[in-house]
Amino acid sequence: MTHPTIAVLARYADGGRGLGDAALWSIEVHLDTCAECREQLAAQVTPATAELLDRVGVSLDRAIQTGPLPTRQRTRAGAAHRRLLAWTLLPWLAVTVAVLGCGVLLNSAEPNLPSLVLLLAPVAPLPGVAVAWSRRTDPVWELIATTPAAGLAMVLRRTLAVLLVVLPALLVAGVSTGTSLALVLLPCLAFTAATLVLGAFTGVRRAAIGLGVAWSAGVLLPSVATESLSPVLQSGSSALWVATTVALAATTPFAANRFRRLTSGN
Repeated sequence: MTHPTIAVLARYADGGRGLGDAALWSIEVHLDTCAECREQLAAQVTPATAELLDRVGVSLDRAIQTGPLPTRQRTRAGAAHRRLLAWTLLPWLAVTVAVLGCGVLLNSAEPNLPSLVLLLAPVAPLPGVAVAWSRRTDPVWELIATTPAAGLAMVLRRTLAVLLVVLPALLVAGVSTGTSLALVLLPCLAFTAATLVLGAFTGVRRAAIGLGVAWSAGVLLPSVATESLSPVLQSGSSALWVATTVALAATTPFAANRFRRLTSGN
């Protein structure tokens, strides 16, 4: 280990005059680990600097004694909810549950209508997933997006938080209306996976909006207008939904790197 000379330490104590940035950096790094050089540096400090350091030390001691107590350290549960759930999700999840409840009530009031629970199931998680990873709704999105925990792992955690609310709501709605639970849950999972895959290229928010509009125009509105359930939601289509969900879920990890880009359209 090379120690700085007394002359170099004297120049450092005098404000670093004549020393380059690299030299200053190397001296500071060395002083962090070398008590002997710190003692030599203290001997080179001018009386005025020593007096200034004493005043700063007294001020810091007084501030520590009179200042607020250290804040309580964050618990693991607190850290988990910050990674799993953005508070901006809660209103959207509440609206989703309310819409599903309205679908159950409408089916009870108008039995001739096709199952609204089935028709709403694929798009039920999309509002929450869209908000889960969006610079427009998360006030600290830029900070989170640049941390090591960001990217696909963060998207999946928040998507899981959305599904933990939406899936039980769909189960209750399906049981209440006597609807096939397979056809309620599988399209929901398939559209969630499709949003993540497509969102890796267009942004999760745009993908959710696009899929929601496509489903509404191609399946939901025509089924309500004709009072006939679309063939993609008829009995026997479960196998197709299973294959679609598995294929999309298997594709998602290959697009992981794209979720780390701040210009991903979110």
